[in-house]
Amino acid sequence: MDLETFKQTAIEAARKSADILRSRFGQISRIRKKAAAEIVTEADTESEKAIVSTIQDRFPSHAILGEEYGLISGTSEYKWIVDPLDGTVNFAHQIPIFSISIALAVRDTVVLGIILDPVNDELYTAVSGQGAQCNGEPIRVSSTRTIADSLLVTGFPYDVQDIFESVMVRYASCLKATQGMRRLGSAALDLCYVACGRFEGFWEQRLKPWDSAAGALMVAEAGGRVTTFADLPYTVEQPEILATNGLIHNVMLRLLEL
Repeated sequence: MDLETFKQTAIEAARKSADILRSRFGQISRIRKKAAAEIVTEADTESEKAIVSTIQDRFPSHAILGEEYGLISGTSEYKWIVDPLDGTVNFAHQIPIFSISIALAVRDTVVLGIILDPVNDELYTAVSGQGAQCNGEPIRVSSTRTIADSLLVTGFPYDVQDIFESVMVRYASCLKATQGMRRLGSAALDLCYVACGRFEGFWEQRLKPWDSAAGALMVAEAGGRVTTFADLPYTVEQPEILATNGLIHNVMLRLLEL
């Protein structure tokens, strides 16, 4: 398996996507609702087209699961998992916090993750068994050991009204216990920030595979711990994720209990 070739292809695709997003930022002409609070813009669709085209040119037999166009079937064991614009609501409101997330899974195990922040030009990469990097430099989770000294980040699903009580109970528990809480609006960046030590922990409910595939690997390869709220091994098909520096993980599991 030539992961370096796959990695370079993902980086190339992410760079093409970043050019599109930068050119569209502040210039959106159409916003369409996919659901009550979920939107899509032409930047999302144009970005995904560029990523898919780049991957298919190199690896036509690979499957691709994208947020906007769904699953493109393949004939090999490889599947790319793509979020062309993670943070669409931020993007549409001209808030410069969004990212591009591209992961590669082999037989449903994620082995490669690429997340690009086009605004700050931070490129996060993770390869299974090889660690995680930001702009080519190794990154590690933080060494903070206590929940009281920890800064956490979370997100709310588009259908938060359906699970409002559980979301708010967990949010309140964590807010009371920690140094502070943030909500950035891009799960992929949240996970990158845990991986590089800016946050000690992140949790969210009802994420999709494209939201977490690359970021979960990023945290794991940076020395962190990623599970469900029930401390089960995390996979992209799980409906919830807890990612921490590992040192506060058990405390976080207790805080997320209902």
